Amino acid sequence: MDSLYLFALILGIIEGLTEFLPISSTGHLIIVGDLLGYNDAASKVFKIVIQLAAILAVCWDYRDRLTGVVRGLPSDTGAQRFVGLLFVGFLPAAVLGLMFHSTIKGALFNPITVATALIIGGLLILWLEKRHYHPRILAVETMRWTDAMKIGFAQTLAMIPGTSRSGATILGGLWFGLDRKTAAEFSFFLAIPTMFAATAYDLYKNWALLRLDDLPVFAIGFVAAFFSAMWAVRAFIHFVSQHSFVVFAWYRIGFGLLVLASAHFGWVNWTA
Repeated sequence: MDSLYLFALILGIIEGLTEFLPISSTGHLIIVGDLLGYNDAASKVFKIVIQLAAILAVCWDYRDRLTGVVRGLPSDTGAQRFVGLLFVGFLPAAVLGLMFHSTIKGALFNPITVATALIIGGLLILWLEKRHYHPRILAVETMRWTDAMKIGFAQTLAMIPGTSRSGATILGGLWFGLDRKTAAEFSFFLAIPTMFAATAYDLYKNWALLRLDDLPVFAIGFVAAFFSAMWAVRAFIHFVSQHSFVVFAWYRIGFGLLVLASAHFGWVNWTA
């Protein structure tokens, strides 16, 4: 049981640090979970719990803005428009997720798929960063519903593990004219309905796997994910306001190549 506590701490920190960076938290959890041998039925629920912790960390970090939106919904057109943008951006993932969620989880949730997606995503980041960049949208409030819809469709690519939900939405935002800081912030906000819906759906599907004995392990992972995510969000916003995403591209490519090499040369016996 002591090893499970350590695994929970490690995976919780990894989830928090990677959930909102364009490097795929799901991919990291699949790879590290497989490496640690923590990929049984209980681990499925554990990963849902720590993902919930990460999104709650964002809600806490942006609590003033979110509570202002909630209070202003009855009469404030700005708040209504903000919620409308999130709803439009959320729709594509909601519809396609319900249609293909089980199929994708059964076929693609393995380290080799993740490594391949990490490399492809890294190459796309390098390509995007080389083009001439002239953002026309400098704040979430100035986005149009068509911008939100396009980013919502970009988010659906993240159903492929290793792609990264935040990576897909941030890079989609850059492609469609948002500046880096606005793209990152809209990605965080769009994560709230998307991840709450995904977490609720996954809990519903895996409710029978919940056991009272697992609560201490889940609690350790939850706390680790919450605080590491809160730190990562603040650090990431500060970083992207001054730097490009190239460092994340090279990290993805390097990590993906390492996993593929370990499979090819037999260094690690990855789960198929």
